[in-house]
Amino acid sequence: MSVVDCCNCGACCASFRVSFYWAEATARDLPDALVEQLTPWHACLSGTNAASPRCRALWGEVGERVRCTVYDRRPSPCHEIQAGDEKCTKARQTHRLPVITAMPAAEAPSNRPRAALR
Repeated sequence: MSVVDCCNCGACCASFRVSFYWAEATARDLPDALVEQLTPWHACLSGTNAASPRCRALWGEVGERVRCTVYDRRPSPCHEIQAGDEKCTKARQTHRLPVITAMPAAEAPSNRPRAALR
């Protein structure tokens, strides 16, 4: 089984609206250009509130090599998706990428989620 690093994927960043409580953008020091106001209480990452979402913080080619330009400051919804979970699977299927299975926490590096191809 080969190992898949999320930095070679990015499917979740180009599949879902990333919405959060508006104050989180300020607390995480997200650039104004990357935040779109949805309601007086909610915001989303720019580019994700579209019919074909793609976060404007994502650089690179989905499924090839990607980079989040605000990785250390990304909002809470970005932390919730884990490699191999239901949302990851849906995003990877949307982009015609192989489904992955989450690695046990003891085997996964602590700095980035990783998963094995099945």
